[in-house]
Amino acid sequence: MAASECTLNHCTYDDLKKAADSILSKTKYRPKIGIICGSGLGHLGELVEDRIAIPYKDIPIFPISTVPGHEGKLIIGTLEGKAVVLMQGRSHTYEGYPTQKIAVPVRTMKLMGVEILFVTNAAGGINPGYAVGDLMIIKDHINIAGFAGINPLIGPNDDRFGVRFPPMSNAYDIELRNLAKKLGKEMGFESFLREGVYSMLVGPNFETVSECLLLRKLGSDATGMSTVPEVLTAKHAGMRVFGMSLITNKVVSEYDSEVMASHEEVLETGKKRSEDLQALVSAMVKNLKV
Repeated sequence: MAASECTLNHCTYDDLKKAADSILSKTKYRPKIGIICGSGLGHLGELVEDRIAIPYKDIPIFPISTVPGHEGKLIIGTLEGKAVVLMQGRSHTYEGYPTQKIAVPVRTMKLMGVEILFVTNAAGGINPGYAVGDLMIIKDHINIAGFAGINPLIGPNDDRFGVRFPPMSNAYDIELRNLAKKLGKEMGFESFLREGVYSMLVGPNFETVSECLLLRKLGSDATGMSTVPEVLTAKHAGMRVFGMSLITNKVVSEYDSEVMASHEEVLETGKKRSEDLQALVSAMVKNLKV
């Protein structure tokens, strides 16, 4: 597959292996832990020591993020003494990328040796019991986009990554979720630490009132425009996954309300709570046996 084809569609195993080898050639570290930072959460990268930063534009097959709050850099170094690779920003379907292209960074991490993937995002709170600034451990997701045939696993399956029909009933690792709850309690986060179901709509528009009411009836506690393609890709490739949403706004669930959701609100809340999220992720990394 030519480079131009890889840019427009999903990449072959050889394309991804070349990208992984190229990245590893620039560092002495061989990370087993990968972290994807969502809107306003990229400051976790500043805690990585002895780090190198590679702009996505310098990795030929990587999709480049165009969204404010997503820096677009791959960080490699150590966090709490563990080698990590961290994505400062991600790409989204609403930017025009097929989900197969969004799968590229996760599959590249897999070929770099990553076994555990942390995925964070900013999300709108659907559960009426949630407050802006809450942290939600993701226990499951509803792939609304998948109902419309948007799924990174569509297309030819490469058995070197995973099986044709991967199960998703255990998409979010229960041991990692329990570790987060244990550490959150020890850190005094109980008042704002939740566990719930995340749903993904493609965006870029925020949800209508009727859509929010439907999502709540379906069992969704929070909703956003990312994460699910990356989780599907990671589980397909046999990686353990931990997901967390920062509730940056309350969805509008009343007709004729004058309240409006905004990306500025998302970024502002991200700044206020990001230190707590960073502390929890760092503590989890410290406690992992990899």
